[in-house]
Amino acid sequence: MLRRGRPRALGAAALLLLLLLIGFFQFGGDLECGRLRGAPALDRDPQGDRPGHNRSACVQERQLPRKCELLHVAIVCAGQNSSRDVATLVKSMLFYRKNPLRLHLVTDAVARNVLETLFHTWMVPAVWVSFYDADELKPQVSWIPNKHYSGLYGLLKLVLPGILPPDLARVIVLDTDVTFASDIAELWALFAHFSDKQVIGLVENQSDWYLGNLWKNHRPWPALGRGFNTAGVILLQLDRLQQAGWEQMWKLTAKRELLTLPATSLADQDIFNAVIKEHPGLVQPLPCVWNVQLSDHTLAERCYSQASDLKVIHWNSPKKLRVKNKHVEFFRNLYLTFQEYDGNLLRREFFGCPSQPPSGAEQLQQALAQLDEEDACFEFQQQQLTVHRVHLTFLPHKPPPPRPHDVTLVAQLSMDRLQMLEALCSHWPGPMSLALYLTDAEAQQFLHFVEASAVLSARQDVAYHVVYREGPLYPVNQLRNVALAQALTPYVFLSDIDFLPAYSLYSYLRASIEQLELGSQRKVALVVPAFETLHYRLSFPRSKAELLALLDAGTLYTFRYHVWPQGHAPTDYARWRKAQAPYRVQWAADYEPYVVVPRDCPRYDPRFVGFGWNKVAHVVELDAQEYEFLVLPEAFTIHLPHAPSLDISRFRSSPSYRDCLQTLKDEFHQDLSRHYGAAALKYLTALQQPQGPA
Repeated sequence: MLRRGRPRALGAAALLLLLLLIGFFQFGGDLECGRLRGAPALDRDPQGDRPGHNRSACVQERQLPRKCELLHVAIVCAGQNSSRDVATLVKSMLFYRKNPLRLHLVTDAVARNVLETLFHTWMVPAVWVSFYDADELKPQVSWIPNKHYSGLYGLLKLVLPGILPPDLARVIVLDTDVTFASDIAELWALFAHFSDKQVIGLVENQSDWYLGNLWKNHRPWPALGRGFNTAGVILLQLDRLQQAGWEQMWKLTAKRELLTLPATSLADQDIFNAVIKEHPGLVQPLPCVWNVQLSDHTLAERCYSQASDLKVIHWNSPKKLRVKNKHVEFFRNLYLTFQEYDGNLLRREFFGCPSQPPSGAEQLQQALAQLDEEDACFEFQQQQLTVHRVHLTFLPHKPPPPRPHDVTLVAQLSMDRLQMLEALCSHWPGPMSLALYLTDAEAQQFLHFVEASAVLSARQDVAYHVVYREGPLYPVNQLRNVALAQALTPYVFLSDIDFLPAYSLYSYLRASIEQLELGSQRKVALVVPAFETLHYRLSFPRSKAELLALLDAGTLYTFRYHVWPQGHAPTDYARWRKAQAPYRVQWAADYEPYVVVPRDCPRYDPRFVGFGWNKVAHVVELDAQEYEFLVLPEAFTIHLPHAPSLDISRFRSSPSYRDCLQTLKDEFHQDLSRHYGAAALKYLTALQQPQGPA
């Protein structure tokens, strides 16, 4: 069954079946040595008969790297979109790999921030990541005119031999648009087939581009026969490249060809091929199965019709997964399976390979080992220790221009609140930082949801940060901290996703911050009074006067007045009705208003997971740090009705759940006392109240 025009991605069990099918995927292949044979070059041209070009898979297997040998992989990536592609590529590598990996990532500042956080929180054993600044390397290639959509980044592979560690002899270079269908160690083993003079391993280009017959007046760069594809998989013998004078070689070739050609059309691939045309002994042709190219004019079927042991799929068309190909459904399903595969399952230990564990992993394992699974609060304790994989700025994001009084709305949500986003965007025209708690598959559903929405796809100032689901309880405060940490404006409005702010609230908050002269020396929390409706359809009030009319008519209520009045009672709604200027209120037990605070405010206490006391504890921390609470007379936000979450249902039905929450409150107060001393005594009354909402 297809999902609205695209194939349904497979579950974990179906994944195993699909990947087994890849091993027997046949379009006329035959067997050799009990394994499927590697494919020859297209049309069996003379390159296909060169020594080592058509080695059988069984020869490769005998020469696989040692069990614990470290394999090096280099990838050039820039921007938020490339970080998503890198994540899918890495998943496919990790699924099959049996060796430790060192990733060398050439990134811009945006991609580095995203990928550094992703790999740090992923905590995959025996994977290490090094970063290289792409912006520092651009001047080395900026003189080359390039028509390719990859821009300058598409030329940076030319300079890799000069920037990677000098003691590194070999590296596999990958593009972000490839997907592995086998162990990368098999690809590494092909280095053993290089002669003493060969320095570059490449798969033949699977199109007629370099033959110059695609259209009238088509004039490609020079190449050997069909040329070679460098946009997917390259093996580089770095030590030999340096000895051969690679930098001078490619620069002289590029300058000479640019005297008669206006620009590169295929970025670095044109220059690599021009060099190989002049120095054919440098290249070691690789079996075509290591770079099955799905471009618009691909001849790849000639490859996979002769060999069924596919290794790497390359989406080298600008259309990517939308490319036209009669077998594209098969390849697309493979890609989508890894895209939606649970990345948490790839945290596999490498037994027998001593290596430095990921940062913090040992301490985490020790803490987890001390937990008692029979403890009634084990779930709470385990959830607090869980390190969630985080993918920042999951979608393209344009940061707002710096403004001294600007405000970012900060909130968190899960898949069941996704429908709130369009309405929120219509109410809040300013920047937002949202943390979404999703599975890998849900993250892709969210991506398509935004792409299909004219409202959401038009908003470049909304930053979406995916926190991947793990564990039984909702890590509400961890999510809030992720969103809060990524806010870029001086002030933040700490809200919840099921609230719609007044249409004018964004501009009103900025004006209020300026008028109140809130500076870095003054600790103030601006309170936005909260209301609620029990109606799913509401004529949203455009002003305070309209809101008061709805309040008097019984269409609106002060928030949680009927189940948790103490949560917002200190706001003093009776005073707010008549107020024309901001007024100060005092903290009281269980107070949990929605507030606007400086971006560097205290973070939420991550121990509070699930339902209960998560916002209350944060407001206690604000008061303990001597924040002044000022209620804004024209501000309001309205809670919309929705089905109760699983966590609130458990809170209401389970005495042990409430007991565990009480334990967390006791621990919180003890920590507060240790930190603030006698000043924390007034908060003891908060623990004497019945357990309340978040």
